[in-house]
Amino acid sequence: MKERITRDLATNRKARHDYHIIETYEAGIALAGTEVKSLRQGKANLKDSFARVEKGELFLYNMHISPYEKGNIFNKDPLRPRKLLMHRKEIDRLYGLVKEKGVTLIPLRVYLNERGLVKVELAVAKGKTLYDKREDIKRRDAEREMEKAFKNYSR
Repeated sequence: MKERITRDLATNRKARHDYHIIETYEAGIALAGTEVKSLRQGKANLKDSFARVEKGELFLYNMHISPYEKGNIFNKDPLRPRKLLMHRKEIDRLYGLVKEKGVTLIPLRVYLNERGLVKVELAVAKGKTLYDKREDIKRRDAEREMEKAFKNYSR
């Protein structure tokens, strides 16, 4: 089987720390040409971004794409809402999941797929509480200690 080749353009590194990821989806994104060029240069930020279903359409908010320096009049607002492209059934399913209290849609990463198209990996997520975050840190530290002990033991 052929392995898929993708290139990450931007990642939301705090997302897995702040949220429990329930499901992930892939969505296309409607961009202007200068935004794609800026994304390819790695000038995007997903911090504090989220998605919302409005009137049967899916939009991404607070994703910052810096203006392309050679774009002059064709540059768009860096924080403008961007339309996400998904099938109607998927959008309806997401809308049903997000109606639950405490559940939100957050982008995990923006990437180029093998055909050169810009895609967004969306996650249906539930916010973590402070003790959940502490528990994750304890678990990660314990795993590190076990790996370290096993590495020293095998020598």
